[in-house]
Parts: sequence; structure tokens; C-alpha cells
Amino acid sequence: MKLGDKIRYLREVEGSLRGLDRALSQQEILRAIEAQSGSKLSQSYLSQIESGARPHLTNTTRQILANFFKVHPGYLVDDPEGYHPELQSEVRGMEDKLDLWLVAGAERFRRDAMLKHALLTLARHDQSRECLLLLEAILETPGLMPRLIEVLRPAISSEAGATERTEASSETTSNGAAKKGKASKR
Repeated sequence: MKLGDKIRYLREVEGSLRGLDRALSQQEILRAIEAQSGSKLSQSYLSQIESGARPHLTNTTRQILANFFKVHPGYLVDDPEGYHPELQSEVRGMEDKLDLWLVAGAERFRRDAMLKHALLTLARHDQSRECLLLLEAILETPGLMPRLIEVLRPAISSEAGATERTEASSETTSNGAAKKGKASKR
């Protein structure tokens, strides 16, 4: 992946993490960087980076962008020819590999906004590994997941309940019609 593609992708991820259904614009990124760190970059410079007109970053710009997007500064370079993200060096920690895997998964499921947001939120969490292990424990504890959904996400719970009631109602109606049909044949 080229540096410009990575910056555009990170803008999209950042927009999603902020609850938008779109990438943050270059101007929005630059304003957020200035508000967060006091550092200033020009929109034309960022545009040149994204278009490939400037294939390399200064060390200062790389640090500013890496800090803002919360990525390793080494990520902000063109990938070498033949590079595959699955081949990670052992230098990176397990947590970093997991986070990159989650971000890649979010990209694959970008059409499912809720799932994409959930994966990106998990990737951004400082303890994403522990979050996944907690999810495993929740799923293995009988009755805990439906109860948590009911308490933490009432809209989802009420939608699921409405669907179940609709299915039960249509089943009752069809059973009642079948019983009437049997009765009239006698």
C-alpha cells in the first residue's frame, strides 16, 4: 500500500471512530491535529502526500501524523514491493498484530457500519486482547449475552423482541388456520 492510500484509509477510520459515516476531510484532520497537539500542517502538503506528489514525509510530519492516528511511525511509508501485511516481524507485539488484524477486518466489513465501528473501537482499545477474551467469557456464560444486550443496548433488544413476537404471531396464525382447516374437513 502506498503512503497516500494509508493516509486516506486512516482518515476514513478516524471518521468512523468519531461516529461519522464518512472519512474525515483533510481540513478536519488538520484542525483536529492542531487542537490535539498544537502542530500545524498545510492542507496542500497533506493533499500532495495523498496524491503521491510527495512520496516521503519529513520525520516531524511522520511523528505528528503517527501520534494523531495512533499508529507506529514506520507504518507511514510505502510498503515495499511484494509486502504482505500477514507477514509481521516478531518485533511488534502481539497486541499490535491483533489491532492491525481488527482494522483490516473493519475494512473488509466497511458496508456494515455497526460491525465496522465495533471492530475499530476494539482495535483502538489499549487492551484489545483482553476485550476479546472477555467476549469469549460472556459467550460461554449461559444467559449472560442476552441479558447484557437487554441492559446495554435496549434498542437492539426491543428490535429482537419485536421480531420474535412477529414470528410467534405468524406461527400462531398459521397454526390456527391449519386447525380451522382440519375442523372444517370433519
